[in-house]
Amino acid sequence: MKTLISAVIAMVSFTISASAQSNIEIGMSGGATNYFGDLGNNEVLQSTSTRPGGAITIRNFLNSPAKTGYQYQPLSVEARFSWHRIGYDETKSIGDKKGYQLRNYGRGLSFRTDVYGVSTHVSYTLYANKRKPLYAQGAAMYFYAGVGIYYARPKADLFNGSIDINNRYYFWSDGTIRDQDEKTGQGNIIKRDGKYETNLDEWRTEGQGYNSELGQKKPYNLMHIGFPLGMGWRWGISKNIILSAELSYIKFITDYLDDVSDRYATYEEIKANFPEEHKQDLAKYISDPSGKGTNGFEGVATSQRGNHRKTDGYAFLSLEVAYRLDFNWGKIKSSF
Repeated sequence: MKTLISAVIAMVSFTISASAQSNIEIGMSGGATNYFGDLGNNEVLQSTSTRPGGAITIRNFLNSPAKTGYQYQPLSVEARFSWHRIGYDETKSIGDKKGYQLRNYGRGLSFRTDVYGVSTHVSYTLYANKRKPLYAQGAAMYFYAGVGIYYARPKADLFNGSIDINNRYYFWSDGTIRDQDEKTGQGNIIKRDGKYETNLDEWRTEGQGYNSELGQKKPYNLMHIGFPLGMGWRWGISKNIILSAELSYIKFITDYLDDVSDRYATYEEIKANFPEEHKQDLAKYISDPSGKGTNGFEGVATSQRGNHRKTDGYAFLSLEVAYRLDFNWGKIKSSF
């Protein structure tokens, strides 16, 4: 990621220095993400997956109004540094539906992932008049497509306190979370403590890393390639201040933003990956929090955990405020 950031900065600096008079826009945005992946319940747009996000974008640095006579170039390149939080909890009620009224409550999976990325986009803006400042010509619609590198480590809140099997949650059929198994007929209703203490990749929840007759599945990487697509409207509030509303979608090559892709780890794989007995108990629970997803063996009835044929992605709806800087690079260099 450091290499890519350095390359973006070098590209921006080189392009600016090549023009005697240049402008550049620096925008800060905030908004909400909506996750699309292997987890889900009775929702179309998965409103309960909504989480916050933000980005810093640098654009229009390829344009030189002194040379082109245009205030803006319709075709442009931009660089973006982003943070997006995504997540989903299959045990969370939706409206008046709870417990086994939810499609995947019995699976009981959940996660939260902070996705940090750096990307570059090629954008096209439908300016009404390229020679006029944006505030003098009204709104302009734009589209973009790009590629980026993202760091994403899925976590989960699976313990009421430290990672200890005695602190695990029990998901009862009535939709409550309790401190004892439902089979006991006893147990106090508790809430998740909101601390995402479990790094899911460390617990090989789908048997990664163990070579058996089922085949070897390598642990997944935390660095991923994503392809952002977006569209929006941009308004010039003044000569230097620009407001934008944008809807984007980032599609990833990976299926592990949520730690879920294929099947549950078998008990054989868990035992091989975690020789210590207490870690085996933890790994079984972390892979299958409800205890109803698998019996520990590979089979048609118990193996389904995710859909490996579809990779993960998420949408980001945001508002951005950008400031336009106009300067003469030649004068700046001559002052040194």
